[in-house]
Amino acid sequence: MESFSLILAIVVVTALAFDFTNGFHDTANAMATTISTGAMRPKIAVAMSAVLNLVGAFLSVEVANTISKGLVDEAGIRPEVIFAALVGAILWNLLTWLVGLPSSSSHALMGGLIGATIASAGVGAVHGDVLVTKVLIPAVAAPLVAGIAALLASRLTYSLGKKADGEASKKGYRAGQIASAGLVSLAHGTNDAQKTMGVITLALVAGGAVAPDSDPPMWVILSAGIAIALGTYLGGWRIIRTMGKGLTDLQPQQGFAAQTSAATVILASSHLGFSLSTTHSVSGAVMGAGLGRKGGVVRWSTATRMFVAWGLTLPAAALVGALAEYVTGFGNWGTAVVAIFLVVSSAVIWKLSRREVVDHTNVNEVDEEPAGVVTTAIAAVTPPPAGPSEELAATIPAQASADRKPSTTTTTV
Repeated sequence: MESFSLILAIVVVTALAFDFTNGFHDTANAMATTISTGAMRPKIAVAMSAVLNLVGAFLSVEVANTISKGLVDEAGIRPEVIFAALVGAILWNLLTWLVGLPSSSSHALMGGLIGATIASAGVGAVHGDVLVTKVLIPAVAAPLVAGIAALLASRLTYSLGKKADGEASKKGYRAGQIASAGLVSLAHGTNDAQKTMGVITLALVAGGAVAPDSDPPMWVILSAGIAIALGTYLGGWRIIRTMGKGLTDLQPQQGFAAQTSAATVILASSHLGFSLSTTHSVSGAVMGAGLGRKGGVVRWSTATRMFVAWGLTLPAAALVGALAEYVTGFGNWGTAVVAIFLVVSSAVIWKLSRREVVDHTNVNEVDEEPAGVVTTAIAAVTPPPAGPSEELAATIPAQASADRKPSTTTTTV
C-alpha cells in the first residue's frame, strides 16, 4: 500500500471532489436530449447515466495515461502543484454550473494543471506537442465532426422516415435515444473519469507513493468511478436545461442522431488517448441536429455565450491554478489558505444557486428568447390575415341635417 503524507491525502480528496463536480457538470452531455424529448423521466435518466459512468471508468486507462504521463513533466512536480490545479478546475466548474453554461470540465482540469505547472517549474515543464495534438486539436475538431455527423444523421432519419407511421416512428426513436444516451454515459466514463485517475496517479508519483510511469492503481480507478457516478446521479439540472432546451428544440429523431454522433466521437477519442471535451462533442452534436430538421433553429445567443465560456476555460483555470500554486509556495499555511478559499468560494456559489432552484421538476422550463429587431418590425407592419367570415368596416360620418344632430353610419367595405 502506498505511503501517504498529509498533503497527498488532501490532493486525493480534492481530486475526487473535482470528479464529483465533473459528474454533475457533465450529466447534461448524456441525458439532456433524452430528458428534453421526454424519452426518459429525469431521475431515471440520471440514475442510468450514473451506473454507466461507473462501468465506463473500468474500460480503459489511455486518457488517464495522457494526463499522468504526457501533458506535463513528472519530474519536479510537487503534490501542491496538483492541488493548485484542482482548485482552478473546481472553481471554474462551479461558476459555469451556476450560470448554466456547458463548459468543459476536461479543459478546466488541464488549464489548472498547466497554469500550476508553469508557476512551479516554468513553461518547459509543459509538453507542448502533447497539448496541441491531444488537447487543442481535439477541442476544435470534436464539436465540428460531431455537429456535421449529427446534421447529416438527422436529415437521413427524416428522409428515411417520411412514409413511416408518425407515432410508431417516434416510439422507435425514443427507444434508440435511450440506448444512445447509455452509450454516451459509457463513453463519458471512459474519458472523463480517467482524467481524475490521471491526476491522482500524477500526484502519487510526485509524492513518491508509486513509481514513475505507473498505471492508475485499482483503488484509484474505483474511487474515481464512484465519485463521478455520484455527481452524475445528483444531476446538473441547470446545464441539462441549457443543453436540452436552451440551445434548440429537439424531436426524438434529432436526439437519437445527436447522441449517437457524440458517442461515436467520444469513444474513438478515448481509444486514441485524446483528452477531448465530451461537452464540446455533445454540444456540437446538439447544434448539428438542431439544424438537421427542416425549420429547426439554433438559439445563437445561448450558443455564443457557450463559445465564450469554451474559449475562457483553459486560460481562466490556468490563471487560478497559477495563483493558487504561488500561495501554496509559502508553505503549510499557504496551502491552508488556498483550501479555505476553495471551501468558502464553493459555499458562496452554492448559496447563490439557491436563489433560483433548478431541479428535475422544472428542468424543461425555458424562457423563450426575445424576438429580434427584424422580427419585431415585420410583425408591426404586416396586417393579420383576414378569416373567411371577417370583414373590414369603416365608419363614415353621415351628412347632418339642419334639424338633427350629426350621426354616423357604418359602411361595409
